[in-house]
Amino acid sequence: MRRIVDGDTVLCTRGRTSIVVRLLGIDAPERGQRPYGAQATQFLQTLLPAGSVVILDRDVRERDRYGRLLAYLWTDSATMVNEDLLRAGLAVVDIQPPNVKYADGLRSAAREAREARTGLWATPAFECLPTDFRKKKCR
Repeated sequence: MRRIVDGDTVLCTRGRTSIVVRLLGIDAPERGQRPYGAQATQFLQTLLPAGSVVILDRDVRERDRYGRLLAYLWTDSATMVNEDLLRAGLAVVDIQPPNVKYADGLRSAAREAREARTGLWATPAFECLPTDFRKKKCR
């Protein structure tokens, strides 16, 4: 793990190669969605400090339209990072077929957070979903 780009994107290194990885199945608030984007990013930085070892677990579609590698991230302690962000209430589910390997578990983690009003579910953060924010439908 080299660095956190934002709440759902990280930069990993393997030898001398750097790879931008977009976490599958989730969508975290954008950095411009203050203060929520910063909260998701900070949580990810705490979970994955620089130098952390992660396991990339790919699904059917390997890359997104921006060329980022799509993956589920696992820590060396067998924790799925994507699911942890949902369970902490710092992201919403964003399942995009054909990448559905862990869809049920991701939906379950998000449901737990929403029902418990955990993280950003306790605030008006998700009144403007990250996808709508990127499309400038809300602020």
